Amino acid sequence: MAEQPSARISEYFADLTDPRVERGKRHALLDIFVIALCAIICGADSWVEMEAYGKAKEEWLREFWALPNGIPAHDTFARVLARLDPEEVQGCFLRWIRALSEVTAGAVIAMDGKTLRRSFDRASGKGAITMVSAWATANQLVLGQQKVDEKSNEITAIPGLLNVLAMEGCLVTIDAMGCQREIAQRILSKGADYVLALKGNQGTLYEEVDGFFRWARARKFAEVAHTT
Repeated sequence: MAEQPSARISEYFADLTDPRVERGKRHALLDIFVIALCAIICGADSWVEMEAYGKAKEEWLREFWALPNGIPAHDTFARVLARLDPEEVQGCFLRWIRALSEVTAGAVIAMDGKTLRRSFDRASGKGAITMVSAWATANQLVLGQQKVDEKSNEITAIPGLLNVLAMEGCLVTIDAMGCQREIAQRILSKGADYVLALKGNQGTLYEEVDGFFRWARARKFAEVAHTT
């Protein structure tokens, strides 16, 4: 008999720390998390929409989870998910994703930073959230994400994301923001290759690369080891 999806997900999220005290637990942590995850995949972007999704799909959800106290209220989603450790969630999520999809040697992993829609909160003085994502182009799958600190930029977030990814034999592409020695070395240390964009505002480096290609093209790359 095929393994139940609930058992498989439980295996990868077993280490997720429940932030609640025992007397306040009416719903299993995994029930709350999985319903929220399914709701987000289906387009929900608020706590109320997560509750609405759960109620609309309750019959289907009970095929995999007992849900002894029904669907959590939107306030429950808000309180519980806000208190989870983001790095812990990411670690569990990455283990699950790796089990679902194998990134093969030679695959392209595209890394890029994007600002999350509607994440700016003027009332609380919080700026918009920027996330750096690693996208496996062949698998059409996000392998991992790293939040950019409000007082920093993508340069500091990229190495953190590289550390948690399995990318041996892959080709990592990053825009000009990632054209840094430390980032290039980090990719090589993970057994991968890289293609980094280079812009004219990176003065000396740009001039050296431009000069090298002018020289190599003039000689039709006869003195340069290369493949095509």
